[in-house]
Amino acid sequence: MSRPAGIDRKESLFESVPMNSVRLKPAPAGIALQRVAVLLPLPLPGPYDYCLPEGVAAQRGLLVEAPLGARTTIGVVWGAGEAEIAQHKLKTAVPLDGLPALPPALCDFVDWVARYTLSPPGSVLALALRARGAFAPESPRLAWRRTSFTPARLSEKRKRVLDVMADGLARSVAAIAEEANVTPAIVRALIAAGALAADALPEFLPLPSPQPDFAPPSLRSEQSAAADALRKAVLERNFSVSLLDGVTGSGKTETYFEAVAQALREGRQVLILLPEIALTVQFLERFAARFGCRPAEWHSDMGQKQRKHVYRTVLSGEARVVVGARSALFLPFCDLGLIIVDEEHEQAFKQEEGVIYHARDMAVVRGRISAAAVALVSATPSLESYVNAEAGRYRWLKLTARHGVARMPKIELVDLRQDRPAPGQWMSPKLITALRTTLTDGEQSLLFLNRRGYAPLTLCERCGHKLTCHQCSAWLVEHRYRRRLVCHHCGVDMPTPKACPQCGEEACLIACGPGVERLAEEFVQHFPQARMAIASSDTMHGPAELQAAISAMGRGEIDVLIGTQMIAKGHHFPNLTLVGVIDADLGSADGDLRVRERTFQLLHQVAGRAGRATRPGRVLVQTHSPDDDVMRAVAAADRDVFYAQERQLRERTHAPPFGRLAAIILSGVDGEAVRETGKRLARAAPAARGIKIWGPTPAFYQLLRGRTRERLLVQTERAIDVQAYLRQWLEPIKLPASVRLVIDIDPVSFF
Repeated sequence: MSRPAGIDRKESLFESVPMNSVRLKPAPAGIALQRVAVLLPLPLPGPYDYCLPEGVAAQRGLLVEAPLGARTTIGVVWGAGEAEIAQHKLKTAVPLDGLPALPPALCDFVDWVARYTLSPPGSVLALALRARGAFAPESPRLAWRRTSFTPARLSEKRKRVLDVMADGLARSVAAIAEEANVTPAIVRALIAAGALAADALPEFLPLPSPQPDFAPPSLRSEQSAAADALRKAVLERNFSVSLLDGVTGSGKTETYFEAVAQALREGRQVLILLPEIALTVQFLERFAARFGCRPAEWHSDMGQKQRKHVYRTVLSGEARVVVGARSALFLPFCDLGLIIVDEEHEQAFKQEEGVIYHARDMAVVRGRISAAAVALVSATPSLESYVNAEAGRYRWLKLTARHGVARMPKIELVDLRQDRPAPGQWMSPKLITALRTTLTDGEQSLLFLNRRGYAPLTLCERCGHKLTCHQCSAWLVEHRYRRRLVCHHCGVDMPTPKACPQCGEEACLIACGPGVERLAEEFVQHFPQARMAIASSDTMHGPAELQAAISAMGRGEIDVLIGTQMIAKGHHFPNLTLVGVIDADLGSADGDLRVRERTFQLLHQVAGRAGRATRPGRVLVQTHSPDDDVMRAVAAADRDVFYAQERQLRERTHAPPFGRLAAIILSGVDGEAVRETGKRLARAAPAARGIKIWGPTPAFYQLLRGRTRERLLVQTERAIDVQAYLRQWLEPIKLPASVRLVIDIDPVSFF
């Protein structure tokens, strides 16, 4: 292991991607490569050696069934065997039927992510093999057609069935029964009589193919210039990164759709990453309007059968465009030509558990490995992307004006020290007046409060006891509609007690602070006739309900939408002219270096929902700190001034993107063992130039899911290979069995 002082950074996201894995070329026909290294999708330190059957030509990525102890699991041929175990002791790995293989670029990507995140390669491979049954043979569907035989006696119901089937099309029993308005038993009787015969159809219908020239848009000159640059990047068939930086409502989606169209013309595949499923509603409709059909989807809400279908079609190349969440990065694209990361600044792109990675950064890596063009898209780019564009590492494409006649909304700060809400309420008189005017004019409003539930804290008025989660150092959030108290970290859910658990006093528990449910209650008091909906992950049970609410808002069936950050970006409501931010100071958090950036981005994005069509927009931002730099930047809509200030602050403190961070999180049920392990780790840290170790210190949530947590933070100069330093530091240390250690390279949260 090299000396830590002065370590050069080998794993830069923006420099050459090292490929030190061994590639296997297919063996000539009839010659077997007996010993191979097979990587299993398990948290193991590396691949295991196996033998392949006689006559099988080995290639990197070949999928095999590999015995492991008493069971068999799917594995992937990863390289040449190490020859440390005698040949006769090796078990045999059997290739799957049809000899399917992961694309070499995906194998290289798995290796890269494992090295960068310091994760076991098998854990990363598991992300690429998440569709159970994707490699199993297809199960044909049975459908039924009309035969030439007609039973001698026909009831009215049987006649209806035969009339439906006269067109010669094959249908399932359920479809026939529904169309003929009969019971399935009638259909089965005709099958038994020989009037209907079975056809074996493929398990899945073919995916529709998006048409690049189905409905090309009319673009403004700015959009055309940006679209031309993106099309050129696709045509070059080389890795490049572009930052599509446009104000809210400037037509960024229509612009990068032209790059998607070009990739389709070139016969290459496209991946579009969105930070949340909630953003897919209107996006899928816009995609279908532009390209004639919906794209393939990939996200956690899909059933296993859907996942199997999408996975197989991506591997075969049938799926031309995939829209998905961060995990879609690990799909087996056979010819990936374009990656779009929409709302690239979003924290939701960070995977915080298991293999910890940032999908935006890994999209850049996947693009380099696949020789694909990458486009990062945002109205409020991350400071990392902004600095890369300024430095010329990314092509910077700017859209400075809204589409058509729409103009940016007028943003006003409401000083809550002066314009005070009524006691026990949260909307200022100025906001209430604006809501009344908007409702009278037949326009729509959005009230934004980034806090779920009814109230964030419930306490006893008599003894002051705060109701907290017994598994986490966090308050229980009241959900009054459900009459429950919920921990939003571990999921503890209990009925709201009638008496204080501490002193036993009844009817003494009071709600402190507002959540969206409490805000909705206040709104109804002022405007009982208005049509209102709440949009949060507690009130919208799954994407379907959220999609229904967004569609209703788009049709004008809702006057006021009250919601959390899930409705702050990506949605287009032409008649929405007023946005009210209830508590702009809510984003503050001590010790989080990105809190100013995130607060600005969130407020700027939610303000951008107003005035996106012909009617002017107005935004009222309620704050107790109107003189704060972030609030003034939001009110002035002066993003670049804010970024200049933030850049200067980060440079001065050597914080990302001008330095590097890595977090070490220790956790365990035995709190004393966790704290002692943290101290021992800190003492063992090698001294090195350009590297500082902070901590150990209790995590923001010191107790989470019943486990005590301690954090150490490693801060280095940008050129230092922090992964090499961490390996040298941590590999010799044996942890107690009761303590778990997690490494987060490039952390974005500090909880």
